[in-house]
This record gives sequence, C-alpha cells and structure tokens, in this order.
Amino acid sequence: MAATPRGLVANIRQWLWRGIKWLILSVILLSVSMVLLVTFVNPPVWAWRVERAWFPPKPNVLVRHDWLPLAQISPDMQLAVIASEDQRFPFHHGVDPEAIGAALEDREAGEKLRGASTLTQQTVKNLFLWPSRSFVRKGIEAWLALLLDTIAGKRRTLELYLNIVEFGPGIYGVGAAAQYYFHKPASQLTAREAALLAAILPNPWEYRINPPSAYMNERADWIERQMRQLGMGTLKLLQ
Repeated sequence: MAATPRGLVANIRQWLWRGIKWLILSVILLSVSMVLLVTFVNPPVWAWRVERAWFPPKPNVLVRHDWLPLAQISPDMQLAVIASEDQRFPFHHGVDPEAIGAALEDREAGEKLRGASTLTQQTVKNLFLWPSRSFVRKGIEAWLALLLDTIAGKRRTLELYLNIVEFGPGIYGVGAAAQYYFHKPASQLTAREAALLAAILPNPWEYRINPPSAYMNERADWIERQMRQLGMGTLKLLQ
C-alpha cells in the first residue's frame, strides 16, 4: 500500500531529525577529539601556520620553531602575554562575557568595535580555524575555546599559545623568538624582553623590536606596568 501524503511527510521529518542528531553528535565528537589530541600531543603543524605557508604576506620566509614545555618558558613571558592579551585569563572559562559586553557597549557609544577574544580563543583560532570575521567562525571558536579550557586547562592552553603564536615572519613560538631577537633561551627572558615580545603580537609582520621604535617601547612600557599590577601571583591562579 502506498504511503499517504501525511505518512510521507512524517517519514521525511523523522529522517531529517535523525540526520540532525547524527550531525550534532558528529560535530561534538570531532571537536572533543581535536581538543583531546592537542591536550596531550604537541601539534607539529596548525591551521595558522598552514595558512601562512599557502598565502605568505611576503615570499621566501624562513620558518623557525622550537617547542618548549611551559616550565622552560620564563614566568615573565607567561605573565607578559596575559597582561597584554587577556588579563582575565585566570578567571573566565575560555570565553569572557564581560569583555564581550564591554566591547558591545563601546560600539553602541559610537566607538570602533574592538576585539574581545580571550587568549583561549586566540589559541583555538590559530590551532584549528581559518581567518574570517564571520559569526559562524566566531561561534565555532567560542565552542572550541570552552572545550579547551575545560579539557586542557589554563596551563596547557598557555603552553600551546606560547608555542604556536607568531612573533614575526616565520617565527613561531617563544622558543624561536627568544633566540632570534635576544640570542638566549626563553627561560632566561627578562621582564623587559618579555614585554617587547608581547608587544609584537598584534601585528607580527609589521612591528619590529630590533631595535624597537618609540611606539614599540611605549607598548612595552604599558605591558610592563600591567605585569607589575597583576603580579606573579597571577600565574599561581592557573589550574
């Protein structure tokens, strides 16, 4: 007996609902698997490095990278990126609603919309995602940031960030940056050197610190002030 139109519609709805459930489950399993992998394995490549290799702003760039455990990175360097990039890093859960709300308030007041990405969001963007300002990408970024904070924790997130972030053309991670700019291991970076490296991060292909311009010295001065205000106790808050 042929299915009635009403029965056919019901079957289609049932198939669609099953498909949606499987899609949601697959996305959850895939994202959790991705985060679990980088929690326990140091990634040899990541999305942002691949993007730079395919579409470099400048040709013939020598790539430098040296992975370091967090224990071999100067505490001043750890504090510097928190001070410059995300001072509420110890307190939020990967996404910072307060920073987002403040950015939206500034926008409503007529100011330019500023970024509200946490250090965790920057880490997952560099690890997994493509460069875009779309709401879809930001939504995926927020979801992965929540997962990374929950599964990997603050210290591993900070370790990942410091090892994959770009400090100049082809210079990935603080290990390579410390050797390139200061000819020393990252464990021996001073507070001033750490502040100068952190000052590069918003625009690593344009900002220079060898020697630093007046503008870069001003940025580093501000970061050092923030570091003193936060204090080394901030690092003890990281779980």
